[in-house]
Amino acid sequence: MLSKNNSIVLSKLKYRDNDLIVKCYTEQRGVVSYLLRGVLKSKKGLSKTVYYQELSQLEIEENYKPNQSLHFIKETKFNYIYKSLHTNIYKSAIVLFIAEILSNVLKEEEQNTDLFHFLSAALQYLDNEDQFANFHLLFLLKLTRYLGFLPENLDNDHAFFNLESGVFEASNHGIYSVSGENLTLLKRLLGTSFDALHTLTISSRQRQEFLNMLLYYFELHLGSFKKPKSLQVLNEVFR
Repeated sequence: MLSKNNSIVLSKLKYRDNDLIVKCYTEQRGVVSYLLRGVLKSKKGLSKTVYYQELSQLEIEENYKPNQSLHFIKETKFNYIYKSLHTNIYKSAIVLFIAEILSNVLKEEEQNTDLFHFLSAALQYLDNEDQFANFHLLFLLKLTRYLGFLPENLDNDHAFFNLESGVFEASNHGIYSVSGENLTLLKRLLGTSFDALHTLTISSRQRQEFLNMLLYYFELHLGSFKKPKSLQVLNEVFR
């Protein structure tokens, strides 16, 4: 049955000689993978691949059949056309990093419109923003809400944060306890919106240390989480 579905591209993979498998996070069905047959065979087909860059926002007319692992696309158009996300080298590094994270952590084939709208709005914010070096930090922190392990903010006056339990604590509980600069930055970001992110000024060292802490937090709460390969490129770009 043909239906329309708003989608965000997570990844694409060449399949056989001329096909692509495109994985999307969709508004109506969560994670869906599409098979694009013969798209790499001709110039006309290759021109269509511009739609399937990482994190592109699309409206897809799909032929979706339950109980199939791969589905088919009849027609695609942009739902939102980015101005700078795929052309600015710094934003492109963030895009590749976030796309790899999302492709890793989003598994559910079910509707979650709140998560979809969060992703869509956050990416549009990044596209339009001039000061964005810390965007990925706040993005990952806000993403934890939808993944089920947002840090509890009830007692954030405490001197430690426990990465394993996800709560602020009054005393140090060993290797999972965070304090110092990372704790201060965590508390500040928990009370920050994307619109106020430009007021945050930190060094590249602080940025990398906090990002490493966040990725460890993801590892502790998501058993299958893998550190993204694009992390090194991201750190190089924002040195």
